Amino acid sequence: MTEETTEAGGAATEEAGAAGKASAEEPAAGTAAAGETAPRRRGRPSRKAAADGPDARTRILEAARTEFAERGYDKTSVRGIAKAAGVDAALVHHYFGTKDGVFAAAVELTFEPALVLPAVLDGPPEGLGERLAAFFLSVWEDPGTRTPLLAILRSAVTHEAAANVLRDFVLRRLLERIAAELDVPDPTLRAELAASHMLGIVMLRYVVRAEPLASADPAEIVAMVAPTLQRYVAGR
Repeated sequence: MTEETTEAGGAATEEAGAAGKASAEEPAAGTAAAGETAPRRRGRPSRKAAADGPDARTRILEAARTEFAERGYDKTSVRGIAKAAGVDAALVHHYFGTKDGVFAAAVELTFEPALVLPAVLDGPPEGLGERLAAFFLSVWEDPGTRTPLLAILRSAVTHEAAANVLRDFVLRRLLERIAAELDVPDPTLRAELAASHMLGIVMLRYVVRAEPLASADPAEIVAMVAPTLQRYVAGR
């Protein structure tokens, strides 16, 4: 064998080895390199994640309500909610889409006690203002609902997206239902005026904690507010 043949064979062997090493080190198309995380695709989660079903959705909602309450809208993230719920972020996107979607669902969960309005609306018309005031204060007096409600209210004050979600829910799910039961001119405006009156009380009593309103007995507040609400919702 000649010297040229030996050198040529050695060079070919080295090139083949280098090519094989490069091929082994380069990731295949669509596969992340070693040590890197493949990009997560949004949409329907894996069969294993989806198998968690309603329990996972409930955990996500509870985690979202806690996260929004403790961190506010701006500092809450889908990833943080997923971590708190013990699920993959893809599952949050699957059920709720965006952070606004999770926030809207958390608002509905938090306002769930307020959806028993038919019991308030079904009584005698002359006592509607008193029933509305008593029910509204009872929701805010309950620590279990007051904390997340305050967080939602603060988020709506500081963030437009949160305000849009809250406004849509309050108008669509609460005030429109009240207005539908009012046999008076301008029922929607009257319902909104009643709500604005009660929200003013909420801000001063539970957020600003202005005295003596912050320490007043709920029954005393109801007695003083009821005639005004009655005038709003009944026109007299």
